Amino acid sequence: MVHSEIIQRTLRVPLPASGSGDGAAAVRRLDAALLPLGFALTGGLRARLEALAPDAVLRTALPLLAAVRELAGAGAEHNVYFADFPENVPDTVDFWLECLVGALTDPAHRDRVDLGPGGLDLLSLPAYGRHRHTYAELAAVRDAFVAGSKDRWTLLHPGGTPEEEARLHYTDLAGSTVPLSGADRDLLGRLAAACPDHEPPAVPVRENRAVVNAARVRAGHPPLLDTVTDVLRLAQALSDGDPTLVRPARLRSFTRRERRLLLTALDGIVAADPGRLADVGRRVQGWKRLGEGLHPHEYPALAHARDVFAVARGDKRVRTLAARVETAFRAGDVPAAVDLLSAAPGTLVRSLDRIMVAGGPAATGLLVERLEAVGHRVSGRVLASAREQLANRSLPGSVRLFANESARGWTARDTRPPLPEAGTAAVTAALDALIARRLPGFDLLLVDPAVRDVAVPRSGRGTSGGLGVLPRGSVTAVEGERLRFFVHWVEGQGTTTDLDLSVMMLGEDFSPVGQVSWTNLKADGVVHSGDLVEAPAPGGATEMIDIELGALGPQVRYVVPQVLVYSGDRFTYLPEAFFGYMALDAAQRGMPFEPRAVRVRSDLEGESRVLVPLAFARGADGTWSARWLHLFLAADEQFNRVEDTGVPGALLARGVLTRRYLTVGDLVGMMAERGTRVREAGPLTEEEAEGLERGELRVGHLGTERPEGLPEGVESITLPTLASLLPDTGPEPGPVG
Repeated sequence: MVHSEIIQRTLRVPLPASGSGDGAAAVRRLDAALLPLGFALTGGLRARLEALAPDAVLRTALPLLAAVRELAGAGAEHNVYFADFPENVPDTVDFWLECLVGALTDPAHRDRVDLGPGGLDLLSLPAYGRHRHTYAELAAVRDAFVAGSKDRWTLLHPGGTPEEEARLHYTDLAGSTVPLSGADRDLLGRLAAACPDHEPPAVPVRENRAVVNAARVRAGHPPLLDTVTDVLRLAQALSDGDPTLVRPARLRSFTRRERRLLLTALDGIVAADPGRLADVGRRVQGWKRLGEGLHPHEYPALAHARDVFAVARGDKRVRTLAARVETAFRAGDVPAAVDLLSAAPGTLVRSLDRIMVAGGPAATGLLVERLEAVGHRVSGRVLASAREQLANRSLPGSVRLFANESARGWTARDTRPPLPEAGTAAVTAALDALIARRLPGFDLLLVDPAVRDVAVPRSGRGTSGGLGVLPRGSVTAVEGERLRFFVHWVEGQGTTTDLDLSVMMLGEDFSPVGQVSWTNLKADGVVHSGDLVEAPAPGGATEMIDIELGALGPQVRYVVPQVLVYSGDRFTYLPEAFFGYMALDAAQRGMPFEPRAVRVRSDLEGESRVLVPLAFARGADGTWSARWLHLFLAADEQFNRVEDTGVPGALLARGVLTRRYLTVGDLVGMMAERGTRVREAGPLTEEEAEGLERGELRVGHLGTERPEGLPEGVESITLPTLASLLPDTGPEPGPVG
């Protein structure tokens, strides 16, 4: 399983350590199997495989094909309700009447029709919501797929041995400078357990460190702890709980060894810095639960550890930094508040807006000075967030967009007082300088244009694994004349789950101008494949919506898909569930689901019941682009419909589409200002290649994926490692501005 996940995340194929033969014929068969999936071998991978014995190629090919089939969503038979979709889909009311008449005229089903006082129950109609044909029957009436020049081709690269790839991927995940998604955090834990003697050079994100620490403790190695909250996170991770501390864990019974280890760590941390006790007040209930399991009274020599639980119980009082800062603000003493916050640089940067409002223009010089002094200790993602926040404060009529750690999104009117224009510019320049200093110092940077509009990643929370998935706020061009959204799911054993795929069409001012869902199967240029109300294993169910972009009315400016749980389990409890879209030219036919046309496939995760994955916008020139949202809406336990969730979804779309995000292109511009020569990705010139070979030229590549033929020695940063572009800490202070 880990083998497949490494392939899916890195597009590198682990290869055997030894063995030789003539695998050319087997590789040709592998090529033929990869072709309809939209994947191709690079020349380097092909050569490595052809040098293996045929049976070794087969052992490599089987997990490879399984991994890429799952990555593209091709592991399922996508059997839609209407076999001719998107052709010949009936009018919604006509279709319902057809189902009703069929039930009433069939003596075997007449008594099952529910015509109660609440209206017709469609689920009582035997012809409604369940497949009317097999996948083989669907395939028999479809035309062959017409290949197009814009079909997706994803390159697969050679990797090291499975053991080498596991260690490398473990190091990459552990060293991430942003919090990981739930799936990646789970993979990190499995890799840490599989590589017990491999120590990553750095684990900057606290919740990721908790996962690594849990594996270290289980393997008998000392954990990496330097705050009291690290100990609480470790206790949750050892109990298979949530290391983010968002959801309290049911702590298991710890062994005597584990209790002593945790209490000894607490004692040493507090002894070295008694001020760490101030952190306890932020999670009092968690500490009380932990105290019940650790029995600190049994360890009289660990007095500092006992102080932690005394603070949690209220027997010992500690005045927190937050309380002292709040006192300073209430007294109107902004310089004193800044002095206090300088001891916690991350909190200082998160408080920039409040300081600038409270202190006015007089606070600007002090803020710039303190940022210069302590800003190098602030994580890159916090600097990026603050920079983005200031960039959006001056936008007229803007709304505030909020998202919690579970990616539950909401909006509110921005009623904050304006910031001083000159002060905002000065503080923004200071933040830019701090960000620019920690960017890689390439002499030459080769940039794929597609990556410029990718938002700088600040967290993996709320995002999902899959193909073509980008951070929230990222923009990608839409190629093709038709979009086809799809959702596929398999329900759990003993549970019936009904997911619904819907789209809202919005006008220039984000007001609704139409929708297509199970209650309205067609609109101008938009067609639904039909409602399926159950998804039994193993085949599950698939719903699709086809959009002919050129046929949309001029009033449609935005298209916002939603995935809703109408009834049954939430996304996270489904054995399999994913959303995505295909981009096709008008002339392309084929099956409803064609892997080569898939641009995005995103796993459905999370405990909410309504997801707004991304939004599509039509530009002034008529071209379309997609922007990622990765946001959940407040939802009911059942019967969620786009008629009810469309307006909140439109508000979220407006919040994201009108927001200025800090992008990779912005970082590239900062590197260019520092002297890096930037050009579009392509082959190196003879002079550049010689400089690289002699070690005189540091060359970087920045793209959505690694291109074929990139010379040895070029440092390639792609989507899985994009967060490394902005390191967690920066160099020591230097001139700002």
